Amino acid sequence: MGHLIYANTSYEFDDRVLAHVQAAVMRKFRKQECFLLSWAKGEEHGGGRVSIWMSPSIQVVFQFAGGRKPKLNKEWVAALEQLSHSPRGMVIIAEKDLPNLREHHAQ
Repeated sequence: MGHLIYANTSYEFDDRVLAHVQAAVMRKFRKQECFLLSWAKGEEHGGGRVSIWMSPSIQVVFQFAGGRKPKLNKEWVAALEQLSHSPRGMVIIAEKDLPNLREHHAQ
């Protein structure tokens, strides 16, 4: 498990998920864009949701547990970035949920 460290707080994510979040966040930061980043906490972590305001002016660290960089799914990165423009902000969705997202946007 890797960690997203933001404003001196550490959040744990699977390395593959974290790699995709990193790619989407860095796309936003390169454009100097701020946005809300949200995700559901697993039941093993007490459940609920977490939301943080992401700003390129605040240091962010992506710390990976594994040594290999996962191959990125460009569609997943694009979906995360697209979600950042919604009122809910960039919601971290699972890769397996991409077909549901496509269906929702097609309606």
